[in-house]
Amino acid sequence: MDTPPLVIDVAGINKHFGDKHVVKDLSLQVRQGEIFGFLGPNGSGKTTSIRMLCGLLTPDSGSGTCLGLDVLSESAAIKRQVGYMTQKFSLWDDLTIAENLDFVARMFGMADRRRAVDQTLADLDLTGRRNQLAGTLSGGWKQRLALACCLLHQPRLLLLDEPTAGVDPKARRDFWEEIHRLSAAGITVLVSTHYMDEAERCHRLAYISYGALLASGTAAEVVAGQRLHTWEISGDKLQGLGEALRRLPGADLVASFGATLHVSGHDGATLEASLRGWTAGTALTVAPVPPTLEDAFIYLMQGSQDPLQG
Repeated sequence: MDTPPLVIDVAGINKHFGDKHVVKDLSLQVRQGEIFGFLGPNGSGKTTSIRMLCGLLTPDSGSGTCLGLDVLSESAAIKRQVGYMTQKFSLWDDLTIAENLDFVARMFGMADRRRAVDQTLADLDLTGRRNQLAGTLSGGWKQRLALACCLLHQPRLLLLDEPTAGVDPKARRDFWEEIHRLSAAGITVLVSTHYMDEAERCHRLAYISYGALLASGTAAEVVAGQRLHTWEISGDKLQGLGEALRRLPGADLVASFGATLHVSGHDGATLEASLRGWTAGTALTVAPVPPTLEDAFIYLMQGSQDPLQG
């Protein structure tokens, strides 16, 4: 089977806003049809990175291509082939769904607007709501309308900036089913998210922290790359035990997981000895478990230093 071509291929991309270095030497490769996830804390540079890749911002330095076009000198041409969905609903509340789509079609100078709008309404199951005012839609339907506007001009690349924030679980699930359908049709998707279940739906991931790329690969590769040994502690009265656990030799990370605690560290032997000794003679149960993507994510966040707080 042939390897899909690279849609994004950039190296050493940098962006400053004044004296703040927002994106630092970003290097990234994304192939056609891939769903590529961006993870990282708020203010980590995810949105700025996405905007540079889609032509809305020009990098200060670096090199590379998006859709075969130079990211430094051909940003206008890139924008015409990209669909960008922002975090905040940015369409017109006092226009209907169909009117919003028609307005976007006019902005792109599309020749057969009526046909394109009707087809997009059908593709996103919006035909029955075409005359509903956008301002009266629920969060899930607003999200679907925003995606429809992104797809109207048949882009080859979708850039989605935390697209499911604030929508209910069913709407999130339906949205991701649509994203995988688009991926199967050959559309490449970059998506930033804070939801671990969504991150695990991506083909590959990148973790960005305060402008720097710290980890990338499949979810399994990102987890394995942290080289964590994880133990689960269960039992009654776990509240308040976190601080004591963090002081144990070998414990690099302690996090609550439902009714249990996960304790992780790089030195597996030391951590096991510490936990077995600490729980001996108690009613607590300790058992090794595979580290999760959330364990890896929290560990990476813990090791990240906000430059404005340091």
